[in-house]
Amino acid sequence: MIVTARDGCRLATRIEGPEGAPALVLAHGLGMDMTLWDAVLPLLPGDMRVLRYDLRGHGGSDAPLAPYSMGQMISDAEAVIEAHGLRDTVFAGLSLGGMVAQGLAVKRLDLVRGLVLSNTAAKIGTPKLWDERIAAIRRDGIAAQADAVLDRWLGRDARHGPVAARARRVLTGTALEGYVGASAAVSGTDFWTPVSGLRLPLLGLAGSEDRSVPADLMRETVELVPGARFEIVRRAGHLAPAERPEDWAAHVAQFLRAIGHAGADRTAP
Repeated sequence: MIVTARDGCRLATRIEGPEGAPALVLAHGLGMDMTLWDAVLPLLPGDMRVLRYDLRGHGGSDAPLAPYSMGQMISDAEAVIEAHGLRDTVFAGLSLGGMVAQGLAVKRLDLVRGLVLSNTAAKIGTPKLWDERIAAIRRDGIAAQADAVLDRWLGRDARHGPVAARARRVLTGTALEGYVGASAAVSGTDFWTPVSGLRLPLLGLAGSEDRSVPADLMRETVELVPGARFEIVRRAGHLAPAERPEDWAAHVAQFLRAIGHAGADRTAP
């Protein structure tokens, strides 16, 4: 289903699971698309409605001219959730998607009752770092930067093989304007203060080998919210749901059950 955002950007979405069931929304990271979640979907509780979408500039969604703002990306999330008639969702986001999750929770608690933040932080990098990366992408293209990006992202078990091949294919297939536009959104975002005011169930998942968002930075973000849980996915890098799907899904399923948002396993007889 295509959802049109408030500024006319068309967003590709896919929803699965029983009508009226508790909803889980999945938002991927920079340079990825909704296929990031393919390996974990069969491992999540089955009595849920799961909505995933391609962020603006990525996958099957439109790629307007850069730059994008985090406000636009949060507005996109609102539009996607509302178009599918959902409320009181648990919003799970990775990296850029995790920043969208934080901003949406700050803005629209009627849409979000819990958060799963994976491989993300309240602030990632500095404007100078992002300016340099954007300039390099503009100059040389995404493919020329792919090796350096994947080296930061992937844990040692995933650097060679199908996970790396798929990540490279999606990364290099991302529209340049989309990658640059979303990078600008990350660059301009600092959620340290607003996130500290959140009071809702929150699970934070860090990859022990994530060189893009180190576990200590992830932990600092999670600890802003009283009562939040923090777990490390061992032998995973930045793309933890793709690298260690069983471990990632087990943490999320346990969290969803603990807050009363899910019950039986999708794989249960």
